[in-house]
Amino acid sequence: MTNFKTELKQLIHLGWPLLIAQITQTLMGVSDTIMAGRFSATDMAAVAIGFSITIPILCFVQGLAMAIPPIVAKLHGAGQTNKAAHTVHQAAYLIIPVSIVIALSVFFVEYWFSLIDMEAKLRTITTDYVKYIVISAPAFAGYQILRNYCEGLSFTKPTMLIMALGLIVNIPANYILIYGKLGLPAMGGVGSGLATSLVFCAMFISTALYIHFSKRIQSNLFHSWSLPNLNEILTTLKLGLPIALTLLFEVTLFGVVALLLSPLGPLTVASHQIALNFSALMFMFPLSLGMATTIRVGHFWGKQDQAGASLAAKTAIILGLSIACVTACITILAKQQISMLYTENQQVIELAMSLMTLAAMFQLSDSVQAISAGALRGYKDTTAMFIITFFAYWGIGLPVGILLALTNVIVPALGASGFWIGFICGLTSAAIMLGIRLNIIQTRLKLHPDLFDRH
Repeated sequence: MTNFKTELKQLIHLGWPLLIAQITQTLMGVSDTIMAGRFSATDMAAVAIGFSITIPILCFVQGLAMAIPPIVAKLHGAGQTNKAAHTVHQAAYLIIPVSIVIALSVFFVEYWFSLIDMEAKLRTITTDYVKYIVISAPAFAGYQILRNYCEGLSFTKPTMLIMALGLIVNIPANYILIYGKLGLPAMGGVGSGLATSLVFCAMFISTALYIHFSKRIQSNLFHSWSLPNLNEILTTLKLGLPIALTLLFEVTLFGVVALLLSPLGPLTVASHQIALNFSALMFMFPLSLGMATTIRVGHFWGKQDQAGASLAAKTAIILGLSIACVTACITILAKQQISMLYTENQQVIELAMSLMTLAAMFQLSDSVQAISAGALRGYKDTTAMFIITFFAYWGIGLPVGILLALTNVIVPALGASGFWIGFICGLTSAAIMLGIRLNIIQTRLKLHPDLFDRH
């Protein structure tokens, strides 16, 4: 019988490698921006624009692959790990074709950018950067499939190690391609795009080799390939599409806010970006814990242990809230020092400090909603999760933010602070509704333990 202390150890064991992996992934984006920026301001702008365009696309692919852990974890918990390979093959029949369509869009990128009013040099660099990213989408998809397979089997350390390998490849590849070393021409921001595509390929190959040679996993993933099964492919789509859309709409929400703030001037946008960047870093804690919760809930669900699954979700939320209290205190107490790491402009620092106070306030809600969403993924209840988060972010958070930030309807226009109050409202609403939904699912399963056997 699993108790709180045992479950806490399991969640930490699964979660900390995922945390390191997520932070490493963030550092890749930071290194891209810094190294392109040192080449020229235009190249840095091109990388920033290209990244903002491609990240929603990659998040969509990643979201589809996140359907794999709850399915594999359930099989693993039920002692049917040998069937996991077949499930992953069916997921691949869905995800790889999507990534190929994305890769084929390389032939249309130039035309799409010709429709945008942009300075010629900036357009050229951005176009070439995006081409390299989209053409490597199949490698990115392959990596996500294999990564999520490992995580579904409760092996999260490979994700950490291979993401670290990606960063190790990324930095020297950036240096060589951006600045033109080892006899290669200097490619500037375009070189950053090529480096990123090489990183995707390196991570895909490394994960495949790990799975093939690992004695711990003992996988039959590559031994034989299953034929397509339309029903199972559609099941993966039904589970993965809401996750993909959730990630897509969450990423685009912050992009929309940045665009809405742009008329208020560069200082406001800069302060918003500082607070957002640091908040994204703090979000890695509940995000990683939410991923670990998906694995644990799915594992217990496979064992038909509803009490264990409920304990996993409860333990994760308690741990997440404890961590959020610490990160919120750090955010408030060190907001000036943190802001000064990004800029020397005193006006931007003061604006960023006020936003970081608001950012500290929503970290508790953010933790609850991220972990509850992870638990719901473990229960394969992703459609409700998508509807709730979409309504909370776009139906509550954004409208409240617009009213407070840009209008005088409720109070005199608050600027960036108004949007951050909107974030608080949206995330708090999501936390409450996801928590209620999680309780409904757990109660339903407690009363009818065979209800989801067909899933």
